[in-house]
Amino acid sequence: MAIDFKIPLDGPFYDQLAVGQQLPRQPSVTIDEGVAALYQSLVGERMATVLDDRVSRAVTSTDGRLASPGLVMQFSIGQSTTVSRRAIANLFYRDVRLLRPVMIGDSLETSVTVAGLADGSHQPGRARRGKVLIDVVTYANGEPAVVYQRCPMLPQLDDDALPGHADDLGTTGDLDLGSYAELVPDWDFAALGLPTGWPASETITDPTRDVIAGATTLVRLTHNLAMIHRDAEESPYPQRLVYGGHVVGLAQASLSRVLPGMATVVGWHQCDHTGPAFEGDLLTFRHTLLDVTPARGGRALAVQVEGFAQRLDTEGLPTTGSDGTKILDWTVIAAAP
Repeated sequence: MAIDFKIPLDGPFYDQLAVGQQLPRQPSVTIDEGVAALYQSLVGERMATVLDDRVSRAVTSTDGRLASPGLVMQFSIGQSTTVSRRAIANLFYRDVRLLRPVMIGDSLETSVTVAGLADGSHQPGRARRGKVLIDVVTYANGEPAVVYQRCPMLPQLDDDALPGHADDLGTTGDLDLGSYAELVPDWDFAALGLPTGWPASETITDPTRDVIAGATTLVRLTHNLAMIHRDAEESPYPQRLVYGGHVVGLAQASLSRVLPGMATVVGWHQCDHTGPAFEGDLLTFRHTLLDVTPARGGRALAVQVEGFAQRLDTEGLPTTGSDGTKILDWTVIAAAP
């Protein structure tokens, strides 16, 4: 049985949680045209199903227009931050499955349940912390639309406490593209043009680099409560830490450039933030096609997307090499002709 509890405004902290606890839900949100336009201005996607009512109707045979699956995930993650207001970092997302398309006008609400707890390794001079595995389910108009797990790291409220949690938080496991292909909608993919020729194992580097801008706008838009993304004084770095989902949103926009005709995203096999991101970082994305399979008149493509950040020092000189620092390793499953 799920355990409900009253969440403190400055928490919860790691040592206030127990497996089975269900966090209070944030307010539901309707994705309207204004929200979609603001998100588009922040990431710049090139998916016709998201941009053009006529194309969306032709492909989906549904009135209205598809909401970006990236935007849906931004709200899902933001609504799940009732557990990670005090997050030090988010370690991973695992087995994200978009169960049904979300359209403009749909309303989203998200449930969050603690699935596992593991004490962090303690280092002298550093406050104690722990990993919290959570089950996330996002509903669109009351029906399950997205399911996944993610794992924030939280500090303890009582630094002298020894919670003693050592749950097995699991692993991502091998990619089973067929199980994701079952999520591809039964759409008219021919309306998006001819398939893109992209041999398996080939890597494409997007020549269009992009800069992280408006990070706090996305945080506020999606009700992301994590203090680390709003307040530089909460950051372990000299500046405010950018929400990792912002990097993923730009990565999906990059994929939409290198995969013409991309219709939607049906899953994330895994998503690891391998380094911090900051406002003003210049990002480069590298896309490798891992696998492809037919799916309901279209194709499901598993793509590894790696993101690299180049940042400047106080004199305007690059602080890293020409490739930048790797900050994202994301395996995404896209649907396309």
